[in-house]
Amino acid sequence: MSATHVSLESARKRASELRAEIARHEYLYYSLDAPEVSDAAFDSLMRELVDLEAEFPALVSSDSPTQRVGGAVSNRFESVAHASRLFSLDNAMDLDELDSWLDRVRAAVGGRDCQFTCELKIDGSSVALTYENGGLIRAATRGDGRMGEDITANIRTVRDVPLRLRDDARPSQATQTALFSAEPGEGSWPPIELRGEVYLPKAAFERLNEEQEANGAAAFANPRNAAAGSVRQKDPRVTASRELATFIYAIADPRPLGVSRQSEALRWLQSAGLHVNPDVTTCADAVAVHEFCEAAIAKRGSLPYEIDGVVVKVDSFALQDELGFTAKAPRWAIAYKFPPEEKTTILRDIRLQVGRTGAVTPLAEFDPVNVAGSTIARATLHNADEIARKDVREGDTIIVRKAGDVIPEVVGSVLGMRPADARPWDMPTHCPSCDSQLWREEGEVVWRCTNVGCPAQRFERLVHWASRGALDIEGLGEEIIGRLVSAGLIHDVADFYFLTLEQLSGLDMGRVKIDGASVVLGEVVAQKIIGNLEESKTKSLARKLFGLGIRHVGSTVAEVLAGAYSDIDQLAQAGPDELAEVEGIGPKIAGSVGAFFANPENLTVIQKLKVLGVSMSEERAEPDRPQSLAGLTFVLTGSLGAFTRDEAGAALKAMGAKVSSSVSKKTSYLVAGAEAGSKLDRAIELGVTVLDESDLLHLLANGSLASSREQ
Repeated sequence: MSATHVSLESARKRASELRAEIARHEYLYYSLDAPEVSDAAFDSLMRELVDLEAEFPALVSSDSPTQRVGGAVSNRFESVAHASRLFSLDNAMDLDELDSWLDRVRAAVGGRDCQFTCELKIDGSSVALTYENGGLIRAATRGDGRMGEDITANIRTVRDVPLRLRDDARPSQATQTALFSAEPGEGSWPPIELRGEVYLPKAAFERLNEEQEANGAAAFANPRNAAAGSVRQKDPRVTASRELATFIYAIADPRPLGVSRQSEALRWLQSAGLHVNPDVTTCADAVAVHEFCEAAIAKRGSLPYEIDGVVVKVDSFALQDELGFTAKAPRWAIAYKFPPEEKTTILRDIRLQVGRTGAVTPLAEFDPVNVAGSTIARATLHNADEIARKDVREGDTIIVRKAGDVIPEVVGSVLGMRPADARPWDMPTHCPSCDSQLWREEGEVVWRCTNVGCPAQRFERLVHWASRGALDIEGLGEEIIGRLVSAGLIHDVADFYFLTLEQLSGLDMGRVKIDGASVVLGEVVAQKIIGNLEESKTKSLARKLFGLGIRHVGSTVAEVLAGAYSDIDQLAQAGPDELAEVEGIGPKIAGSVGAFFANPENLTVIQKLKVLGVSMSEERAEPDRPQSLAGLTFVLTGSLGAFTRDEAGAALKAMGAKVSSSVSKKTSYLVAGAEAGSKLDRAIELGVTVLDESDLLHLLANGSLASSREQ
């Protein structure tokens, strides 16, 4: 969607849709290691939102994904703080965009000598290594950039990570004394945090997937997913078996080491015993940068590990410090992303897949083809309109790719190779699962099965309830849930809690042993599932609302609803008009929630859950701070120095305030940081009191403004 010639209302609606979709994919990618879309597709969503917000600054909100880095930290491992923030990189999708960035950097440094370090962008999982007195004391994931997950026990099993740095790389006493007021002790090391990438070599990835298939487990989609999953194993022995490797490429604070350039830092890292990618070049101009990028594309397929681009950095740390950061990325570095690899194959069939809300999605099934490191044989075609636009037909020779090297997609057909008898594809009129007539709402592209009793929908709802984003019931994956359904043991989500140890342990898994006996789930796995089901009963109301699969209620909306209604019965009794008054809940969501609770079958399931001991309410904890700001509405705009806008908003909410994304007559105060935009103009126009950051800090510390600043 281009922002040009778009009305503000249309732009606001599209921005809201984009934020919700981006937030979902950020959670899947960063928290669950389970991306649904390619990097290219995600980048496209983000770039569209950035463009919209640039065209309409009034749309920028504190919770916009353009204003933050990364995603939430998982609860599986202990949270740890990084020495300094791990930023994401802005992307250049082609050489023209890369040139534009190079020009901006050169203009910013004012004609001074500026060299660039070019490094391969390893397609793995980010890691931060902390060394004290030369020894490895902690390893952590990226997390949200500020806080990560402690994975030290697992990283210690990666053989190319030194448990102790080489002594001959230790900075001299003179170097440390010159940089810091305190003189170090004899032979001491400064504390050091390093950044790098954990990856799985291609050969190791192939061996791992062969083992997975031999053990009846699901194969990993790509080496990146395998690496991310491997470092987050509960048992370090599993990690040790995965043949992981690392490339370390950065020092959080290089000053104690006496290095002044990225190229020097890489040499120091290698001297200290870290694994550093040898494919690095320092370039003086755009021509040399282009040559490195083109050479990287040419050698990509022959490398023993996956890469998905080139990282270009200003080499001088002094210039890096001058250039600084935007809200989400350094100005001194950029990631040049490779164009997707494309292959041709034969489209054999277009079949329909039914989702938990009844959405019917056409899928392309084609002859298997190897693309970007793995074999693919199917891809989504999104919707009937998209098929018509691309004019894809069964029997066609089609072009497929994994945009961003992750999610397969059909680019289009090779028209010159189309069979003479290939016919345009027509959307079926009935559901492939229950044969109900399909229906499409006016203005939507998605066809839906409206039969809530549809077997395919029921199955997807069961899977969704147990998924990591919802109740996170470990052990209940698609295969086991499918077996439970086939055995007639479960029909709706409440039935999970009727399951007995005997039923689960004896569940037929559809395979036979060498002696001809049936393979069953077994008591050990069954016992774990029973325990996980019991644990899920007390999980948050927001998770349960999300897990129920209410249309338009994602994890963020579920949090909003749980914040407004502490009991599901209260929510069920709230009418659409009342729901629409809740901040963040519009008429569309309110109508969908109302329709869900108007269905007697859904109410029966909720009642069963409660009878079975599943908590469908939660007590409100007493606030930690006095609610001195209750009844006041704040809007934040611009950049703050002491903390991010999200952190400021959370602090205000902790004191009872409401934080809104837009200025209106109901706004009590606008907090304006640096580079405040149209919200400041709007506040002045409406006569809203404007606070600066010092006012905000006083307010948070004292619960009130200085007397001269009160309304």
